[in-house]
Amino acid sequence: MLAQLHIRNFAVVKSLDIDFAKGMTAITGETGAGKSIALDALSLCLGARADASWVRPGQDKAEISAVFTVDSDSPAAQWLNQNDFDSEEECILRRVIQRDGRSKAWINGTPVALNQQKLLAPLLVNIHGQHEHQLLLKEDHQIELLDNYARHTDLLSAVAAQYRQWFDLEKEYKHSIQQQDELEAQRQLLQYQVEELNDFAIAQGEFEELELRHKKLSHSKYLMEASAFSISALYEGEHNNATGLVSSANQRLEEAADIDQHLKPVCQLLEQAKVHIEEAALELRHYQDELELDPAELDIVEERLSKAISLAKKHQVAAADLWQHHQKLNAELDNIVNADKNLEQLDLNRQQAETDYRALAQKLSSSRQKAADELSQKITQSMHELNMPHGRFIINVEHDSAKKASRLGTDDIQFEVTTNPGQPLQSLSKVASGGELSRISLAIQVMTATQKSVPTMMFDEVDVGVSGPTAAIVGKMLRELGKTAQVICVTHLPQVAAKADNQFQVSKYSDNDETETTVTALSHNERVTELARLLGGDSVTDMAKANAKELLAS
Repeated sequence: MLAQLHIRNFAVVKSLDIDFAKGMTAITGETGAGKSIALDALSLCLGARADASWVRPGQDKAEISAVFTVDSDSPAAQWLNQNDFDSEEECILRRVIQRDGRSKAWINGTPVALNQQKLLAPLLVNIHGQHEHQLLLKEDHQIELLDNYARHTDLLSAVAAQYRQWFDLEKEYKHSIQQQDELEAQRQLLQYQVEELNDFAIAQGEFEELELRHKKLSHSKYLMEASAFSISALYEGEHNNATGLVSSANQRLEEAADIDQHLKPVCQLLEQAKVHIEEAALELRHYQDELELDPAELDIVEERLSKAISLAKKHQVAAADLWQHHQKLNAELDNIVNADKNLEQLDLNRQQAETDYRALAQKLSSSRQKAADELSQKITQSMHELNMPHGRFIINVEHDSAKKASRLGTDDIQFEVTTNPGQPLQSLSKVASGGELSRISLAIQVMTATQKSVPTMMFDEVDVGVSGPTAAIVGKMLRELGKTAQVICVTHLPQVAAKADNQFQVSKYSDNDETETTVTALSHNERVTELARLLGGDSVTDMAKANAKELLAS
C-alpha cells in the first residue's frame, strides 16, 4: 500500500509530506484547490510523461517520492527481486523533473529507465480517472475491463504469442510465394554453373597441387642435371669428390691425433660429415631414379591449370577458391531445388499455427463468456443499489471465427444496458445518460477492482453525476472495497467523504507573490466542519454541522 508521498516544488505545491493509512481515504477541498494534485504527482512516480510546466515557478526542479509497503509474497515484491531491486518490504519510487523538461527516475535508490517504473506501476497502484466513463464507450476498453475481471492473463498471453507465430508464418509464406518466379530464373543459372563445374570436377586443394606438379615437370631437365652433378661431386666423381676428400682428411688427422689428442673431436666430426654426405648422395640417387621427363603429362597438367584459371575468371573468384565456390553454388542450388518442399512444409506449419490459434481463441472466448455472465449479474445488482432499480446490464461475447484475427482473439464484445422498464437492451452510447453512465462506470470499476491483486486503488472524482442517496451508496461501496485494499478517493460529495476511514483537506492560499497548495489530515471535529462546508456550499451553519455529524455516524 501507499504509505507516504513527498512532493517538492510541484505545480502549486511548495512542500508536502502526506502519510496514508489503510482502508478508505477521502480527499476533499474547494473547487480549484488542486484536489487531484497528489494523484498527478504520484502518476509521475509511476512513469507518467513529465512536462516542464509541472516545475513550480522560480524553482529549478520538482521532486516527488512515493513510499510503498509491499508484502514479501506480493507480485510487486517478486518483480523487485527479479530485477535486483532490494525491497525489504518497502519500495520507494522517486522522480525529478528539471526546468528544461528532462527527468530522472529511481527505484529503491537505483537510477532506472522510465519504462521500468511503468512496468512496476500496475503492481502497486490502479488509478481510475474522472473520465473513465468516457472510455467505457470504447470497444477496446470494454475488452480490457472484461479481461481484467476474468483474470486469464496466461490465456491472453498464449493467444497473443500464438497469433504472433501464425502472423510471422503467414508473412514468410507470402514472401516465399512471391519469390517463386525469381527463384526459378536463379535456379536455371545455378544449374548451368553447377553442371559446368561438375564436368571439370576440381578436387579440394587440387589447384595448388597442379601448380606444384607443373613447376616440377617444366623444370625436370634442370632437376636431372643438378642431381647428377651433385651425386658426382659428393660421391661418384673420379677425382676429388667430397666423400674421398673428407676420408683423406680424416685419415691424416687420425694419425696426427696419436701425437695430439686435441684433434680427436675434429676426427669425430669428419666421420659424421662423411656419413651425412653418403646419405645425401644416396637420397639424390633415389630422387634421380624417380625423376621422369614426360612431356605428355606436362601437357595434361598445363591444360587443366588453364581450364581452372579460365573457370575461376568466369566465376570471378580466385583459382585456388574454385572448389569452395563449387560447393557454395551446389548448396544454393539445393536450397532452391528444395524450395518447393520447404514451401509445402511452410504451408503446413501456417495451417497448424492457425488451427492452434483458433483453438486458443475459442478457449479465451469461453473464459470471457463465463466472466461476462458473472460480471453482468454483479453490475446489474450494483445498478439497482445505485438508484437504477429497473436497470439491467449485459455483456455480450460473440465468438466469430471468421473475424480478422488479432492478439486479443476474435471476439466481438458489446456492453449493453437498459435503465427503464420496457426499454430494450442497447449499447451504452445509445441508452445511458451522463449521470447513468457515471454510475454504471463506477459499478464496473468497483467490481473489476475486486479482481485485481493491486494493493492500492485511487479514484479521481469518479462520483461525478451522482448525488443524494446514491452518493451514500457510492461511499458505502468504496468503503467496502477499502476493507480488502487501500482506497484513496478524490471527491466533492460529502456522502462519499463521510464513509471514509480517513480524510484529507486540500487548500490553496494566494498572496501577491505566489500561490501554494497544502494537504491537511483532518481530525474528527475538522471532518465535521469540512463535511458541513460540502453540505452547505461553503456556508458552515449549525444545521450543516449537525447533518455532517449524522453522515459520519451513519
